[in-house]
Formats: sequence, structure tokens, C-alpha cells
Amino acid sequence: MTLLQPVGALSFMTLAAVLFSLGLYGALSRKSTVMVLMSLELMANAININLVALSRFSAPAEMTGQIFAVFSMVVSAAEIGLGLALVLALYRQRKTVEVDAMQELKG
Repeated sequence: MTLLQPVGALSFMTLAAVLFSLGLYGALSRKSTVMVLMSLELMANAININLVALSRFSAPAEMTGQIFAVFSMVVSAAEIGLGLALVLALYRQRKTVEVDAMQELKG
């Protein structure tokens, strides 16, 4: 009798939904821009889990989901780099990283 059961697509989808929900909650409720960026990255990772899981369970011979996930990771890395550069520039100017202090940037 084995205690390990195979993990199905529903388990991956549930994990991705929980991660995406936590990221959405963090992005909407946090005041620090660094925490908002981290929450956005958590949401992007949930999407990557979905891409790989759907590719694995729908067409295991093809690597399309993995390729899209790698492309998504590259775009996310560029987005985080740019976002952190903007936060650093705003911190140097305003001496805060609070989201509420950034409201003055609206045109």
C-alpha cells in the first residue's frame, strides 16, 4: 500500500489560485511599493504554474507551456528591475516608498 498519490491538474490549479489570490490581496492592501511589487511577482508566478501545469496535462509531448513560462519570467524580471529603479528614484526624491505619497504623480 502506497501513501503517495499522483498529483493532478486540479492540485496545481488550486495552488495557483491560492497564490494569485494572496498576491492580489497583497497588491491591493499594502502601502509599501516594494511589497506591491512582490505581490505582483507572486501573481506572475501563479500564472507560470498554470502555464506549466496546463502544458503538462494537456499536451505532455510539447513544450509550449514551459516556453511561455520562461518568456513570462524574463518579462517579469525586466518589470521588477524597472519597478525597483522607479521606486529607488522616487525614494531619493520624496524620501518615502509609501503608495499614498505617490498620489502626487497623477497628472
